[in-house]
Formats: sequence, structure tokens, C-alpha cells
Amino acid sequence: MKWFDKLKQGLEKTRALIKRSFSSISAEDLEELEIALLSADVGPKTTEKLLEEVRENWKLNPDEKLSVLLKNSITSLFPPSFDIINKFLQGKWIILVIGVNGSGKTTTIGKLGKLLKDRGKSVVFVAGDTFRAAAIEQLEIWGERINIPVVKHREGADPGAVAFDGLKSAKARNIDIVIVDTAGRLHTKYNLMEELKKVKRVIEREKEDYQLYTLLVIDATMGQNAINQARMFNEALKVDGIAVTKLDGTAKGGVVISIVSELKLPIVLVGVGEGIDDMQSFNSIEFVDALFWEMN
Repeated sequence: MKWFDKLKQGLEKTRALIKRSFSSISAEDLEELEIALLSADVGPKTTEKLLEEVRENWKLNPDEKLSVLLKNSITSLFPPSFDIINKFLQGKWIILVIGVNGSGKTTTIGKLGKLLKDRGKSVVFVAGDTFRAAAIEQLEIWGERINIPVVKHREGADPGAVAFDGLKSAKARNIDIVIVDTAGRLHTKYNLMEELKKVKRVIEREKEDYQLYTLLVIDATMGQNAINQARMFNEALKVDGIAVTKLDGTAKGGVVISIVSELKLPIVLVGVGEGIDDMQSFNSIEFVDALFWEMN
């Protein structure tokens, strides 16, 4: 299946919510559309912004389809897209992967590692989630599956020390990309967030000619709670970009729109399935086209 078809399929439930609201609606009364956008987890602030813009544009262009007006308004919220994989192909990178438990961090690492390896980059995984033996094992399984080495310590080891050794190993072998896993933690737990900051400080101190990129992994099924996660992780660690996972099978795909509109953080990767190739660089034009497929 082509990537755009996977994206369309992944956004099917979100698209159906919005599409249903277009029947029996007027420029004065957009209540059904408001309900649909909120149900899709676009969020109250972004929904209000979109409705105001759609209402004004519809009055100026009464013959235009509502779907076209809404599509244009949503498109305007996104900054110009860029291919994050192409970015990582330039020079050497350390990618620090963060997020709450169950967001799909380790799977994202595996899929991202494969994307980069397939483009000719040398990659190493660093098992910085030392709180769960299963996390180390899961990363090793991914490493074996796609032939990428894994730097690890024992369960319970200091994550900063693991990151240090991972970088040391990468420098010695002249590895292009170092992807660091971290323990999933609640964004509301101060001590755990402080430990993540420590890991980042170690990396910043030791990175030398590597560039550092902090990637936050967000589970799309979390809806508006994902906004709070992103906000607090960004305040603590300065997030560079977001990977959205589990977009398939949820009607909450609008969270992508809300994150970009409210937090001004770029979505750089999107996952729409369990398969090893079901994650790609995020493209806002493709996303909006898939969201409004066959509505124009």
C-alpha cells in the first residue's frame, strides 16, 4: 500500500466525523462543525479560531463549499513542511527520544532507525530506559531485526552513564546517528523530568561534532491530554519536533492540528500502523489532503 493510502486509512475515523457535520449547516450556525472538530480533538482554542475564519470566509464566498473553506483554514495553520529524514542525512546527529509510558517511543526508534539505515546512514541505539528490563530487551529486538547495534547497561543503571557510553562508542566507530531511548515518564513528575534534563546535559556536554535533536513521541489516541504532555515536555526540555504515533484507528487525529496551532511545535514524523514501514516524515499537505479526501 502506498504511503498516502495508509495515511487516508489512518485518518478515516477523524475524516468521517468532520464529513458528517457538513450536512444541513449554514454560515450563521456552525454548531455541528464545532461539535465535530471538538470530537476529533482539535481542541477548543483551535476550533474557535478555525470557526471564526471559516465563518468570515464563507460570508465573503457564499458559493464556496464549506469543506474547501475549512481545508484552507487548517492548511494555513501549518508551517512549510520539511523532510526530517533528509535533515538527519546532513552531518551527525544525536536524537534524544522522550515521551510518556506507552506512547510508542521504542517502536518509533526502531522505525526511524530503519528509515535512516535504508538511506545509507550508520546508526546505533542507546538503551537509556534502564528502569524496565523489558525496554532494553525490546530495543535489542529492534536492533537485531534491522541490524543496528545497541549500547546498554544493566537494569537500574544511571541513564546518564548509558548515554555517555553510547556517545563514546559512536565516536569511536564514527557512527552517523545515535538514537537514545529514555524511560517513559509522566510529564507531571518533577523528579523524573529532572533526570531527563540530566541525560540531556550529559549529551550536550559530550556531543562534540554531533547535533542534538530532542524528539517527543505523542500517542494520537490520547487526544487533548497529548497537548498537555507536549507543553510540559517542551517547557522542561525544549522539544525540537514531535512524532505522532497510533494515528490509525482513532478519531482523534485533530490533535495534530491542535499541537501545531497552540504550541507552534513541528510535527516531523507520523505513524499509521504497526508495520516496520508504517512511519514516515510528516507532510502537512498530505495530511490535510488525506483528512479531506473526497470531500471537495
